[in-house]
Amino acid sequence: MIETIEVAKREQVGSRAMIKIREKGLVPAILYGHGEENICLTLPLDTVNKLIKHGTKLVNLTGSVTDTALLRSVQWSSMGDYVIHVDFARVSQTETVDVTLPVHLHGEAPGAMTAAGQLRFVAHEVVIRCPAAKIPEFLSCDISHLQLGQSIHVSELKLPEGASAVTPGSIVVVQVAVAAGEEAAVAASGASEPELIRKEKPADSAS
Repeated sequence: MIETIEVAKREQVGSRAMIKIREKGLVPAILYGHGEENICLTLPLDTVNKLIKHGTKLVNLTGSVTDTALLRSVQWSSMGDYVIHVDFARVSQTETVDVTLPVHLHGEAPGAMTAAGQLRFVAHEVVIRCPAAKIPEFLSCDISHLQLGQSIHVSELKLPEGASAVTPGSIVVVQVAVAAGEEAAVAASGASEPELIRKEKPADSAS
């Protein structure tokens, strides 16, 4: 999904200037790539939060700058409670790019609905390579068929047309494993009785 956002150029640099920018409800950003000069920008915090919430990757920049860009990275505060900087990379809509996408699970795994089964969400994000204009907000993973002991790998995920996985296909995304307590119970029930070793009484020696 492509969203149009308004940005403004900024001349201020340095930590003090960044603090003042954030006090105004703005977020400092930078636009780079395609062999062109880096441009320092600002955009409203509300806009950044909206992009993050909707999982938007590709944007049309308007205002002081007119360009198409990929939301490449978001830098958070040390406590992780607010955004302090955003990076935009110039792209064309026909360009192929690598992006990291969240994985959303859909359905209920039958194997995890028993006492013995435990659903384990292993890979919450997957990197794919696809045309910039076809970047999805997330990747869907249907778990409604997963039985105890079964897994879904990256290679089994449905990707957008023209896309391929950069994350190795052998990586497990989600699995239904035997719950830890059940593993112990199974191990205990399968253990054999300890063997009683009896020491033979030596035969009396001839007198």
